[in-house]
Amino acid sequence: MSGGLSTDKHSSNSRRLLSADEPGPFKTLNPLDEQPILLVCDHASRRFPKSLGDMGLDPFARRCHLAVDIGAGALTESLAASLGVTAVLAQYSRLVMDCNRELLDPGAFLEFGDGVVVPGNRNLHQSDKDLRAEVLYWPYHKAIDQQVQRLRNIGPGPAFIAIHSFTPVMNGESRPWQMGVLWDTDTRLKEIFLEGFSAAGYHVGDNEPYSGKAPQDFTIDHHAEAIGLPHVGIEIRQDLIDDAAGVAEVAALMHQIIASIPKRIEVNQQRDTA
Repeated sequence: MSGGLSTDKHSSNSRRLLSADEPGPFKTLNPLDEQPILLVCDHASRRFPKSLGDMGLDPFARRCHLAVDIGAGALTESLAASLGVTAVLAQYSRLVMDCNRELLDPGAFLEFGDGVVVPGNRNLHQSDKDLRAEVLYWPYHKAIDQQVQRLRNIGPGPAFIAIHSFTPVMNGESRPWQMGVLWDTDTRLKEIFLEGFSAAGYHVGDNEPYSGKAPQDFTIDHHAEAIGLPHVGIEIRQDLIDDAAGVAEVAALMHQIIASIPKRIEVNQQRDTA
């Protein structure tokens, strides 16, 4: 196994949106590790490019669940560290550019959600959208592509795990689930996570509070589903991971589950071909 971190270098175009002293659009943890696991986190950061200011949002809106998947970035980094596996994390807020949406999806440049208006995304020119996609969206997805291909060149291909978090209350309605396991056409990882979370006593949603069958799931669809990688989306309720102690508790459980994946998939494949 090899450790380390890689980050995107700014191009001349990116300096039109990002200044030279700002982080690149993504970071990759353990970029040379050879274990067949790849973690991704689309909504890991609440950072806005300096050039966009506060996008017309007050401090609360810039920190809320619309801006970032609270706790998801810290959870992903904790798992990458404890397992030693590769992880790719987006470095800018989903309100600037939602990397888990098709570019033509209105949610890619969210104008309104859960009672919050986003002035910085109202009446955006296509050139502004194109710039954000060029600087933030495609470099992140190219980094994921590179890691998928690298791991496929080493072995059978990685188990692809997208980590998100969800707000306990959405549009005024409470959500009872503590964990969500999102899946569509692939059930290999779904069963492992449903079993592991349930055995630990959590209230688990099977394709809840969102469905993996919905179209707003670009990252998994684009990188994993199309080429037959084992894949799953994991949603953790944000009140469980909004501090260091909560992250550590959930990370310890997910570490056990994820560490078991390569062997369990191998055993199931042997059964299927026997």
